[in-house]
Amino acid sequence: MTRRTFTAASYTAIAGANDRIGLGYIGLGARGDRLHEIALGANTRTVAVCDLMPAYLDLAVSKAGNAPVRLHDHRSILDRKDVDAVVIATPDHWHALMFLDACRAGKDVYIEKPMSLTVAEGSRMVEASKGRVVQVGTQRRSSPMIREAAAFVRGGGIGRVTMARAFDNLNEWPAGIGRAADEPPPPGFDWDRWLGPAPKRPYNRNRTWYNYRWFYDYSCGQVTNNGIHLLDIVRWSLGLGAPKKIAAMGGRYAIDDGREIPDTLEVMWEFDGPVLATFAQLNANEAPSNAQGADLELRGTRGTLYLHNDRIEIVPERTSAGPRYRISPLNRPANRAAWMSARKPAMEPRILKGNALADHEHVRNFLECVRSREKCNAPPEEGHISTSTCILASIAARTGAMLTWDGRTTGVPAADRLLDYEYRRPPG
Repeated sequence: MTRRTFTAASYTAIAGANDRIGLGYIGLGARGDRLHEIALGANTRTVAVCDLMPAYLDLAVSKAGNAPVRLHDHRSILDRKDVDAVVIATPDHWHALMFLDACRAGKDVYIEKPMSLTVAEGSRMVEASKGRVVQVGTQRRSSPMIREAAAFVRGGGIGRVTMARAFDNLNEWPAGIGRAADEPPPPGFDWDRWLGPAPKRPYNRNRTWYNYRWFYDYSCGQVTNNGIHLLDIVRWSLGLGAPKKIAAMGGRYAIDDGREIPDTLEVMWEFDGPVLATFAQLNANEAPSNAQGADLELRGTRGTLYLHNDRIEIVPERTSAGPRYRISPLNRPANRAAWMSARKPAMEPRILKGNALADHEHVRNFLECVRSREKCNAPPEEGHISTSTCILASIAARTGAMLTWDGRTTGVPAADRLLDYEYRRPPG
């Protein structure tokens, strides 16, 4: 009997006697705090909390109500026998190392998106996850509304989909994240541990907490922060794997601040199907990107699906069985009129109501699977493909190259060097 088999068998016996799951939390900033709140209402016990911000630990302990152990090093959580599963909601550059440590310790894992900082890390994470219950934080996969729509699209409901377009618009001009000078870290803040495997840098407040997403040492930017949610829906709804080709253009076009990541970015992926998918990130303009101001549109031959946070609208196309009219100076108006009048709605319009974000459903699906040992709604294999697809977009933008992806290499040496990186030795 292997250690993994013993762990799973032991947990099944324990769960039968006591269905309350012992959780450890690694990272309790905005996202970790949200997940903690949800899990507290789902028959769990907060065993231990780990963060580098004492104020975040204070808040987590006050919400838990059962005096969980406060820890500074994530490995101390993994050593505890009373922790059944961990929730990892740290900055992106720590995800892979903490995930691998958790799997080796026999813990189930809820890992926030993006799953990894590099493509190679994601491959290692998938391999390590075997025998573990893992939920990737692409929570829209647990939305009943989106699950229904995805099944409808996969079943041919909107016809042959040839184009998917996703958008992330927010006007941060002119100040953006501002410009902060390097300075000593705040008293009591372990900057070296926060950096972990990332290159050694002077402390700068803009490199921490939410704003770390604008620096390549810790993130690939909004394409892996927000774009991954939408790209994951595209892949899921259309049954797509990894892209074949990736191109991207963008830069810091409008906002004069301290960021490295572009404020304007346009990505294009080509998938087998064939299907084109695009993602537009605009941080200097937030006008609606389509007729409905939706975050995502799937354009099919029979209809177009528009995704909003609170609803999905499917608008029929008007089509004709006959060939398109020919333009001639002798009968242009009559030919066009006859063709246009023959066009009829290709399907019935549909509106689905619900919640696209589905945080509660996603956490509870994870906890149910920890108990049942079933596969979660967002398994690591799928999380890795969606994460890698978005990382490749960032690499295409950084190198300015059109990438051809075969699952191992892009064919561009400068891009291939960004598929992994050498870790700085973590503290401790």
